[in-house]
Parts: sequence; C-alpha cells; structure tokens
Amino acid sequence: MTTSSPSSQINRQTILVCFLAALAGLLFGLDMGVIAGALPFIADEFTLTSHHQEIVVSIMMFGAALGALCSGPMSSSLGRRKSLLLGALLFVVGSIGCAIATSMEILSVFRFILGLAVGVASFTAPLYLSEIAPERIRGSMISLYQLMITIGILAAFLSDTALSAGGHWRWMLGIITFPALVLFVGVLTLPESPRWLAMRNKNELAARVLKLLRNSDREAAEELNQIRESVKMKQRGWQLFRHNAHFRRSTYLGVLLQFMQQFTGMTVIMYYAPKIFEIAGFSTTREQMWGTVIAGLTNVLATFIAIGLVDRWGRKPILKLGFSVMAICMGILGYMFYSGITTPVEQYVAVAVLLIFITGFAMSAGPLIWVLCSEIQPLAGRDFGVTCSTMANWIANMIIGATFLTLIDTIGSPNTFWLYGILNVICIVLTFLFVPETKNISLEHIERNLMRGEALRHIGQPPHRSLSSRAAAVK
Repeated sequence: MTTSSPSSQINRQTILVCFLAALAGLLFGLDMGVIAGALPFIADEFTLTSHHQEIVVSIMMFGAALGALCSGPMSSSLGRRKSLLLGALLFVVGSIGCAIATSMEILSVFRFILGLAVGVASFTAPLYLSEIAPERIRGSMISLYQLMITIGILAAFLSDTALSAGGHWRWMLGIITFPALVLFVGVLTLPESPRWLAMRNKNELAARVLKLLRNSDREAAEELNQIRESVKMKQRGWQLFRHNAHFRRSTYLGVLLQFMQQFTGMTVIMYYAPKIFEIAGFSTTREQMWGTVIAGLTNVLATFIAIGLVDRWGRKPILKLGFSVMAICMGILGYMFYSGITTPVEQYVAVAVLLIFITGFAMSAGPLIWVLCSEIQPLAGRDFGVTCSTMANWIANMIIGATFLTLIDTIGSPNTFWLYGILNVICIVLTFLFVPETKNISLEHIERNLMRGEALRHIGQPPHRSLSSRAAAVK
C-alpha cells in the first residue's frame, strides 16, 4: 500500500507522463512555424505565385482536418497511446519527404502527410492529457500541450533564422525528423489512458495505471470507481448526435470555439510572420526573421500566463481578457498600416502592438480553447465531439491560411487587420453568451449539467449553484 500524500501535491509520475504526451504539441508547433521561414525560399525555387504559396501552406491544414476526422474512431479502437505512435511515425515520413521534394506537387503531398500527423496529434494529445491528469490540474496540463506548441514554433523560427543565410529550406523542413523520432520513443514509455482501459473492461490495467499516477491507492481506487460508473455509457457518438439535442449543443459549441480561436488572426502571424514584418517596414530578410523569432519567444512566454492562471482565475475571464486585447491590437495595427509606417519609431510601435496581440492569444484562446473542447463533451459522445471540434479547427485554419495573402492583395493590409479586429469583438460576445466556466469541476458533473438541459454557459456550475433545468436528459 502506498503512503497517502496530501491532495494538494501532484504525483511526479503524472507530470512526467503529461510532459511526454505534450511532446506531440512540439511537433505540431514545429510544423506550423517552419513554413514561415522556408516559404520565401520555396517560392523562389519553384517560382510560386501568392496563390501557390497559399496552397503549400494550407494543404497541411487540409490533411490535419482529415487526420482529426479519422482520429476519433482510431483512438477509440486502438487506444490513445497507439494513435500517438502513429502520429509520430507520420511526422517522420512527412518531414523527410518535404526535405527531398523536387517540385511543388511533391512538396504538397508530403505537407499533406504532415497534416495527417498534426491532425492525429491535435486530437489525441489533449484528449489523453484530459484523461490522465487529475481534475485539479487538468487545465494546466492541457495548457502544457499548448506551451509545447509555442516552443515548437519558436524552435522552428530559430532554426529558420539560422539556416536562412544560406537559403537552406530543405534543412528547415527536414530537421523536424529528429524530434519526431524522440516523440516516437517517448510515447513507447507511456501508459494507456485509464478511461480508455475502463471502456474496454480492462479494469485491472486501469487500476494499475491510476496507482502509478495518483498519490495513494485510495485516491486511485476512488477515481477508478468514478470512471467505471461513467463508462457504463458506451461510445455512440453519431447515434447520440442524431437523437440527443443536448449532445448536439456541446458538439456545436466545440466547433464554435475552434472557429473562434482560428479567426482571431493569430494563425496568419505564425504562417506569414516575415510577410507581416515586411508590411511593417522591415525590408531585409535578417530583420524579418529575427522579428519572427521575437514573436515566437513572446508566444512561449505568454503561454506561461495561461498555465499559471487557468486553474486559478478560470477559463472564461481569461478568454474575455484575451479577445479584448487582440481586438484592440488588430484595430491599432490596421490604423497604422492605413496611415503608413515611415519612421523607425513607428516600425517598433507596430512590433510592440503585434507582440501584445500575441500575448493576448497565448494567454487565452491559444491554450484555453483546447482545454474547454476536451472538457465539455459527454463521455458517450466524447470521441465524436472532440473529433468534430478538432476537425473544425483545421478547416478554419485552412480557410485562414488560404486567404490571407489574397486578402492583402485585394482589400489591402489595413482592411485585413480591421477585419480580424471585428472578428475578435464577435468572439467576446460569443464568450459571454455561450462559453461555460469549468474550473475545478469534474468531467462527470459537466456532463450531468449538459444532459439536464442547463444553458451552455452554465454547464460548468458546481452542484450547489447549478440552475436545474426541467428538460430531461435523453437516454
């Protein structure tokens, strides 16, 4: 029998397991960030137009949407761990293929394969983390996944900057192979999700995993009893979606949340950062690349704000603050591009505003949307709901990546940034109307509130404050 530890202490093994799972986010970030520095050199080598560049960027998001769509059934049948292993293998194949591509068409094929890998990782890693972590640190651990994404983006920007002097875009794309191999080996050491094991009636294995990850045998046994009770309802996502209006509400909310995250405008900064610094008046490749590195570093540091506050302040207040910051910054950038940036002072003011925007995203919508999407789905439709929301993320991501340069060319930089400012204002309104606060609330209680018919913004209310609905849950 293990010795009980204070409930406030976190099992070190849990932290280690969550960290290894979050390495999938590192590969996610590397693949997002690396194209920003490589794209200008690829465009020169293959003589790409703006439209062709948008295809090279957005084809990965198309693959990610398809990968996310397949990840639900796959993670349900194979398990979370094997799904992560497959994602790591796809990262290796896609990275090597991109590095040796001899045409835009071949490059696009392997970018698509990388997209499949990203789709699998973006679905499976947050789901796995939400099922491994104790509820008191669930938000922080899922935010760790977002932190790894930002570290991956920063690492890609640094690598791109180091390799840009010689225009070595193949190395920029191929270097991702090495962390992909590390992820594959790391996942081999991970335990399977105890929730998935319980769903497969492997209760002894689930108990063994929980004893490894919790502070005492008693804590592990109590959690296993809760899980066994909740998994009596089998996965029947599509059937539940068709016949249960409450599950449709949570699915639509997950889709809405992911569109909100992508339409902030952060995606275009990550994919087209050198182009944005060029618009801001930084004309040399060196200036644009180092500006991109600073943007990536800001993204990493600001994510620590979310990790530190998500389980203290809650999800909803941080989201409202983040969307407000981003709306203001997009408005200011649009005005600066409209009035013209002509002096060094104006250039650095524009950079400062851009960095504040990145801070607003990294402390709010970046990590917290993933947290919420992993929390709001009922167990019986969990895989289906998270699949839909993750696929929506990549569809929205593809739309943004495939339209930014076109928007710049057609309506101009000021109107493009003002458009994103307006979209952030809309996100603030949607947060007030629909987003629940789920801090310190168990997944089982969130599900009970949802199925009882509570308004979406109230499904995270604790038991004594829950607004009882008269709508009966549809079994």
